Amino acid sequence: MRAVFADCHVGREKGDEGPFLEALEAARRRGATSISLLGDIFHFFIAHPKFETPAIARFLEAVDRLRAAGVPVTYVEGNRDFFLRGSYVESKFREVCDEETFVEGGRRFLLTHGDLLNEEDRPYRLWRAISKNPISRAAIDFLPRRAANRFVWKVEARLYRSNFKHKTRLPVEMIRAFAARRFRDGFDVLLLGHFHRSWSDEVDGGRIEILPAFVDERRWMEISDDGTTRLVGLSESGPT
Repeated sequence: MRAVFADCHVGREKGDEGPFLEALEAARRRGATSISLLGDIFHFFIAHPKFETPAIARFLEAVDRLRAAGVPVTYVEGNRDFFLRGSYVESKFREVCDEETFVEGGRRFLLTHGDLLNEEDRPYRLWRAISKNPISRAAIDFLPRRAANRFVWKVEARLYRSNFKHKTRLPVEMIRAFAARRFRDGFDVLLLGHFHRSWSDEVDGGRIEILPAFVDERRWMEISDDGTTRLVGLSESGPT
C-alpha cells in the first residue's frame, strides 16, 4: 500500500508540524510500504541549511526513520518547494521530482502537484521561472542569514499575491485537457494536489483525483495493491 499526502503547509505557526508527523507514522503503522509527498508540504521549503527550522529538522528525522523501517519517501515538488534537487536533503528521499509514476494493480499512476496546469496564470508562471532557476539558487549561498530570511518572506508575500494562489474557481477544463494528454501517453490515474479541495472526474477512460489539503482536512490518500484509492483521516486513522 502507498500513502500520498498533499498540501500540508507546515510552518504557518510554530509547532504545527505535529499532526503531519503523526500522520506519517500512522501511515507506516497502517502498512504503507512507500509514501509520496505531493508538494507544498511546508508553507515554504527552501532546501538550504540556513533556512532549516525545527519543524524541517523534525520532518527530516521522520523521513530517516521511515527509510530505516523500509518505507521510502518520494518528494514531488510544489510551488512552495525550492531547490530540493541537488541539496543537502535530496539523499534522504527515494526521489525528488516534478512527476512521479508507478503501477499498482495494473493501473499506471501519474502524480504531479498541479500548479502549472493553469496556463493562463502568466504572473505566477513568470514568478516561478524567476524564482526557480540556477541564478536565484546560487544567490542563496551568498546572502547573509538575515537577508536570506527577508528573501523567504518576500517569497511568501509573492506567493500570497499570486493570482493562482487565490483559486476562486477550479480550472476544470484545463485539468481535463491536461489529463487527456497524459492518458494518451498510457496513464490511467492522475493525482493532483495544489487546489485544496477533493475532486474527481473521468476523462477518456482515465480517472482524475485531486487530494484534499492535509492542512485543512487532516486526510491523505491510500493506494491499495489492487490500484484502488481511498481517503484516510487522522482523527480515526481509518477510511473516511
